[in-house]
Amino acid sequence: MAEKKAKYEEIADWIISEMEQGKLQAGDKVYSEHELVSMFQVSRQTARHAVLVLEQHGIVRRMRGSGTYVNGKDERKGPVRAKTMQIAVMTTYVDEYIFPSMLKEMEGRLSCAGYTLQISFTHNTVEKERMILRGFLKNDSVDGIIAEPVKSGLPNPNLDIYRELQKRKIPVLFLNSFYPELEAVHVSLDDYLAGKLVTEHLLQCGHRKIAAVFKSDDGQGHKRYAGYMDALMEWDIKVKGERIAWIDTCELKEMKKDGARYLRRLMGCTACVCYNDEVANQLVGICKEAGIKIPETLSIVGIDNSDLAGRCEIPLTSAQNPVKEVAGIAAEKMLEMLDGIKPEESLELKPEMIIRKSVQILTQREELSTAGYETHSEI
Repeated sequence: MAEKKAKYEEIADWIISEMEQGKLQAGDKVYSEHELVSMFQVSRQTARHAVLVLEQHGIVRRMRGSGTYVNGKDERKGPVRAKTMQIAVMTTYVDEYIFPSMLKEMEGRLSCAGYTLQISFTHNTVEKERMILRGFLKNDSVDGIIAEPVKSGLPNPNLDIYRELQKRKIPVLFLNSFYPELEAVHVSLDDYLAGKLVTEHLLQCGHRKIAAVFKSDDGQGHKRYAGYMDALMEWDIKVKGERIAWIDTCELKEMKKDGARYLRRLMGCTACVCYNDEVANQLVGICKEAGIKIPETLSIVGIDNSDLAGRCEIPLTSAQNPVKEVAGIAAEKMLEMLDGIKPEESLELKPEMIIRKSVQILTQREELSTAGYETHSEI
């Protein structure tokens, strides 16, 4: 039994049939995307893709501001790279944290345009990322790639493969972060603003001695740290390096085993900014084992407003990461790139505060008396 054709192929074949029957001749204007959407009950992206395929073969030509027209036989081109109608989505993790909702949103948008997703995950390791990218090159199996970078805060040895993919006209779009060395569009949260926003919230609640835990091997951690630093300096708060803990991907999973290290960083502080909700959730557990009450003794804020924030033993105040919007925009930008439309600049979406129960509002006097570790002011 013959495999059913994709909708865009049915539309392209129908237009060719109209030409063969003489209903459309060289120089005639082809049906508009709006007309094709109405005639075939498909999405605008599917109609546009059908016309793009015909244009790639030289069967039609698009004229800006005028429309699409039939070419003569002598103007038509030879074979072009066959479409696979598959888009690779490569994330660090798939089955946890914010990723399931992102994947679901992208799948919905891309499937409406006739594409299927080829999902893979790297576990945030450069070795796995390299293996997956080499597979894309070897098998020529995808039309485009939406990728979450691996350890984007560190030099990456896989940039040569990304450049080769781009050279082969396979569009690459980055999700959540990016590699500064590559010229590629990315869609993400404004991580700098997220770090600044949660720190400002603690300052507005009366906290001045604010610790922090950030990831060192991801670019998001560096940007959130920059936002934290700027917020403190704008409030004329002295920044103390001993109050900041840096962790990498492996250490994040085992924070509780090294709880004493984080407690030393928190010494004398009334609040802590966490890289994300996962870090904040683990820190709540460490504090509970040490008898530190949240938020009475220590206030904690996260970033992302993931499901973890609401499920945490002490529901977390967190900066909202609009993950569905990020995923939806990434999918739409990829469809535009596949249709030959040059994408706009990268987009970083603004966060907003979600207030829960993990932050205590302090007066100046309360801060000095409830720090739990020291009572003299360093403000």
